[in-house]
Amino acid sequence: MSMRLPSSLFLIVLSAGLSGCGTVNENLSASMGDYVPQWAGGLPADAPPRPGTPQYAAWMKEREQKRLLPAATRDQPKTGQSRLDPAQ
Repeated sequence: MSMRLPSSLFLIVLSAGLSGCGTVNENLSASMGDYVPQWAGGLPADAPPRPGTPQYAAWMKEREQKRLLPAATRDQPKTGQSRLDPAQ
């Protein structure tokens, strides 16, 4: 019986510690992704800005203007290249 108390106490402390790490990681991951280089798995260069920033409002305004243009005048793929082909 004397061995059960320390091992159960250890499991309780360990589970409390691990749950704390999960909360910290949840809060940090929202902003830390902006600072990780692309080669290490960060945001790609063509990722849209985060909502709530001034850059996001400008990006949405530009996107809405492009949407209102006729399809013939929007950015078209190069001759012989489909939209499904990766950019070269």
